[in-house]
Amino acid sequence: MSNPEEPHPHDGRARSAVIERGVAKTNRPVSSAVAAPGAATKRHEPSEPDRAHLREKLYEPRKQVHNKRIDGPFRRFKWFVMLVTLGIYYVTPWLRWDRGPYAPDQAVLVDVAHRRFYMFSIEIWPHEFYFVAGLLIMAGVGLFLVTSAVGRAWCGYACPQTVWTDLFQHIDRFVDGDRNARARLDAAPWRWSKVLRRAFKWTIYAAIGFVTGGAWILYFADAPTLFREFFAGEAAPVAYITVAILTLTTVTLGGFMREQVCIYMCPWPRIQSAMLDEKSLMVTYKDWRGEPRGSVKKARRDPEHFGDCIDCMQCVQVCPTGIDIREGPQIGCITCALCIDACDKVMAEVGRPRGLIDYATLEDCEREAKGETPRSPWRTLFRPRTIVYFLVWGGIGVALLFALGTRSRTELTVSPDRNPPYMLMSDGSVRNAFTLNLRNMQSRPRQMEIAVEGLRDATMWSSTVGRADAAPTQVVTVPADQTRSVRAYIAVPPGTPAQDFTFRITAQDEEGESDSVKTRLSAPEDAP
Repeated sequence: MSNPEEPHPHDGRARSAVIERGVAKTNRPVSSAVAAPGAATKRHEPSEPDRAHLREKLYEPRKQVHNKRIDGPFRRFKWFVMLVTLGIYYVTPWLRWDRGPYAPDQAVLVDVAHRRFYMFSIEIWPHEFYFVAGLLIMAGVGLFLVTSAVGRAWCGYACPQTVWTDLFQHIDRFVDGDRNARARLDAAPWRWSKVLRRAFKWTIYAAIGFVTGGAWILYFADAPTLFREFFAGEAAPVAYITVAILTLTTVTLGGFMREQVCIYMCPWPRIQSAMLDEKSLMVTYKDWRGEPRGSVKKARRDPEHFGDCIDCMQCVQVCPTGIDIREGPQIGCITCALCIDACDKVMAEVGRPRGLIDYATLEDCEREAKGETPRSPWRTLFRPRTIVYFLVWGGIGVALLFALGTRSRTELTVSPDRNPPYMLMSDGSVRNAFTLNLRNMQSRPRQMEIAVEGLRDATMWSSTVGRADAAPTQVVTVPADQTRSVRAYIAVPPGTPAQDFTFRITAQDEEGESDSVKTRLSAPEDAP
């Protein structure tokens, strides 16, 4: 049906509105700034041909993705990465590392109670958090390096969301069958057979989520001890709450939301898209070779008018996010390259060369479309941009290793008393009080000598050593992997002026490490 035509006051052209399938279409003019030529819109310029008329949607419901099983080099590489990453995550808390009798023997441990981070032979104290910051910066630069070289390879292979989604998809195939069987089961009505199958699959989901959450808490305490306490009901409430939250999030994100996390929730694809250029390797459909599409029979009848793509849809069916790579680069592509495996398999079956879908740069695609020879992958990878990223990444790593290898395991901090800054003793001498923090970063107790330098005729005693035993030096024992506070009192003869001096501590062992801090002696203002 249509409404009565109305002449336009400027050009006299009649305007009409037509209702087709519940969508109103009109040829009333609309600004090209709002709807550019060729754009999908409900209205069009009077002088332009009709455009596609789409029902306006603010939200598109999710289309369930049932990806098909495929075998090939990229699929096998995904298997390898998944097994390695999951193995590292689940096994690492159980690895042991001998640090002596005074330190925990768990290889990787985030000891929140004692504010320590252990990673094999490396121990990070709170004041050394710059090492962790350096590792995070290296991870960021490493992502830039990988993205500039091979696109979103991180998303396609090593991202935790990708790894656990891949794991859950294999569970789907194990329980429900491959793509067609899962689609039929989803469309089937809810009967007891479907209910039991869903319950069985979701139970496996929950078990994977529970193991994932359980492995996470083992990084924060001794794994065997916490494991026993957890199942005996003796663990802290935060352990049970953490496992419950991680179980829920793992099942929700990996089992049900899947590609929605990559497309809608994750900000990294937007950042990565800004880092790609015409020299970056990406999974690319070579349209100059594949178009126009046609079946094998059509191509055989008229080979000059059809490309290599036979429109078999295998590239779409194996995609874990359900996109069509033939539509060009898009945010849903995680560069897992399963479509390459599928397309290469089809090309081999129909007797056509592989590489219709392949890793390629935009520059190489242009060369190949012109009949020129593309560059080798090594020349693509080793270009100025990736070399600069690698040098920055490697430079940060070398700097961290140098700082880690040259750091002292003995440290001293000094805090002078401010109120009062000094005291006059009965014999006329001037006494200052200081709080010394002696840090022993070794996994064994150590004796440390405290000495005063640059202060003539000064004597020192502490809260454990009386003034009768005052001397220029004192020796104290600092427990393994701890910081000991010592109250130190410095006395100088009458008339000693205010001046700077130095506290020095020296470890009394074969290493002989030392540290010093300059501070100031307070004295009466009228001292000569």
